[in-house]
Amino acid sequence: MPHDPRPAPETIPSAEAAEPVERRPMVAPPGERLADVRRIAVLRGGGIGDLLFALPAITALAAAYPDAEVTLLGAPAARLLDGRAGAPHRIVELPVAPGVHEPRGAESDPAAVERFLAEQRAEGYDLVAQMHGGGRFSNPFAAALGARCTIGTRTDDALALDRSLPYVYFQHEVMRWLEVAGLVGAPPVDLEPRVLVTPEELEHGRERLGAAPRTVVVHPGATDPRRRWPVERFAAVAAELTRAGARVAVIGDDSERALADAFAAGVLAAGAAEPLNLAGELPFGELPGLLAAADLCIANDSGPRHLAQAVGTATASVFWCGNLLNAGPLGRGRHRAQLSWTTHCPVCGRNSTQVGWTAPRCEHDLSFVTDVGVEAVLADARALLEAHAG
Repeated sequence: MPHDPRPAPETIPSAEAAEPVERRPMVAPPGERLADVRRIAVLRGGGIGDLLFALPAITALAAAYPDAEVTLLGAPAARLLDGRAGAPHRIVELPVAPGVHEPRGAESDPAAVERFLAEQRAEGYDLVAQMHGGGRFSNPFAAALGARCTIGTRTDDALALDRSLPYVYFQHEVMRWLEVAGLVGAPPVDLEPRVLVTPEELEHGRERLGAAPRTVVVHPGATDPRRRWPVERFAAVAAELTRAGARVAVIGDDSERALADAFAAGVLAAGAAEPLNLAGELPFGELPGLLAAADLCIANDSGPRHLAQAVGTATASVFWCGNLLNAGPLGRGRHRAQLSWTTHCPVCGRNSTQVGWTAPRCEHDLSFVTDVGVEAVLADARALLEAHAG
């Protein structure tokens, strides 16, 4: 059975009893713990960041139910966790399903979805935790898994689970899912996601980056174009760091090659040495090791930025103010974030703080973070490199 190597929780004397009582942090008053839980499934589709935001809650469930196997029902990004210590102990890839797992260009096959649900019902889950969203699509999917107990979040029009919380958009995603785990008496163990990198991964990442006094990885992309800081500003920051002796590498997936090329051209145009361009060249499984090997990651609010934080690398990033509430780092010793306070679309004037089902977003995809200046991000990068030198 899975073993939790962490130390026992801190205790304090009870004023009413001779025996000490457990003292553990909670996001909200805990719910009643379930009995005889042997199999837990967590439903969490989406990209790297979505997965990472659920990790502390997954860890909490595993610690509260140490005899249970925790299965993650996730998207392909979940394979980053294969073979790593701790929960989840097993990963099952989701089928293409509306509102649950929708890869770009893929169509859902209802028969394939039903086969998946039947296979997972046969696993005999005692608990299913919906950690995917407001529940309009994910709650029926979670309920169809046939567990003794279902927990999660829900909007007013979503199916009710056995234990649920209202889905309120502006809440930090880590806290949201920790609060869901608390519905079954699982207190937090970690407040931020942690991904343990093996020595072999770290060494391979160092080989990729090459020898240099300081190494900086830049990711100028983001799934939502509105979260992208102008690429020429990333290049201006990188050029200054390169002239100061840092080795700079740019990363991105196949769809971000042009963006990475524009970044590299901008660094060269500024008179600095050409950065290492790994966009479209770095296997997905090597990303944790590469980020862990770097001294600093400079990025937008994106999956690689969140992964850099999870592997322990310092980050200097650019966030839209609303996204910082939902996805920003909690600490500032190793992580700095410059904020854009744009609240209305610069083209049509629509209020961008009204989100989700209440007010569908406008069609404009221009950057919402252009009010963040180069000097502010450069100052953050320099401060972090200096603070963590050596």
